[in-house]
Amino acid sequence: MKHILLTALLLAVPCAHAGERVLTDNAGRTVTLPETPRRIVVTHDPLLGVPILDIGGRLVGSFGRTDAGTAQSAVDFIDSVLGPEAVPERPRGVGPAGQMDFEKLRALEPDLIIGSEYNAGIVAQLAQIAPTYLQNTGTGRVHGFGTQERLASVLGLEDAYAARLAAYRARVGETRAALPVPPEGKSYLVVIAHDELRLVGEMSGMIQALEDLGYTRAEVAGLGEGNGLGSNFAVPLSAEVFLRLDPDVLVLMNSYTGSDRDEASIRAKLGRIAPGWERFLRPAKEGRVIFADSAKVSTPSIASAEHGLVAVRDWAGR
Repeated sequence: MKHILLTALLLAVPCAHAGERVLTDNAGRTVTLPETPRRIVVTHDPLLGVPILDIGGRLVGSFGRTDAGTAQSAVDFIDSVLGPEAVPERPRGVGPAGQMDFEKLRALEPDLIIGSEYNAGIVAQLAQIAPTYLQNTGTGRVHGFGTQERLASVLGLEDAYAARLAAYRARVGETRAALPVPPEGKSYLVVIAHDELRLVGEMSGMIQALEDLGYTRAEVAGLGEGNGLGSNFAVPLSAEVFLRLDPDVLVLMNSYTGSDRDEASIRAKLGRIAPGWERFLRPAKEGRVIFADSAKVSTPSIASAEHGLVAVRDWAGR
């Protein structure tokens, strides 16, 4: 009887064969994947692809790219965050923007597909092509480097991640020492200007850099019911509320959907959305504004956080 029970239990538990691992993804699914995946495809370029490439991983495919591997969007986040020479062999595209091409995906012969929680509706189709692991990417589900740390574990890149993190922490210390005022007890907010203003939530390298330096998020009144910081990358912010913001440090960025993201472009965009902002906004009047390139600092990667530290250092040196 004991032998029968033991056999039944063993059959009920998924077992990995040699060269395989069994993991539970963020959707609670059991996934059997190769011990060392070599042909990885991701379904989101900045949120999944960049964090993997940043720690030395390799991709054969990524949603949001063309057949030749060039970005379909206005910004190539690999170029912006990691540098044009960092990834000479670009991942191939798996469909036009907004539509997964399963035949192109299958043709890449992936041995692992990494998707986000937003791919739950097509995970059954993806899993028919290759083992599919769903990793949370959204604000409220993961914070800071949480996505990158978990992906390092999934791909066996823990040592590479630890080395990147150690180098980053050293730069945090150097940046903190260069600040004109110690950041402990000081507050921050990050605002990005699209066609409207948005208050950035918890998911970006810029946010991680500020919090690692010692700043804490300022409270914001008047966002409106349901517009907390727990569900999206950023939430709408009215011009009236924007002009009342008064954190110790305010980071301003222009949309990453365009090519104009320097300080002059950010000032011009804000002038159209909130006329007179430089005269009314206290952080602007008192020199407490940091201008950052959204395409560099918006991914959940150590590399984006390092760009955030550079923006802070540039401000501190003025």
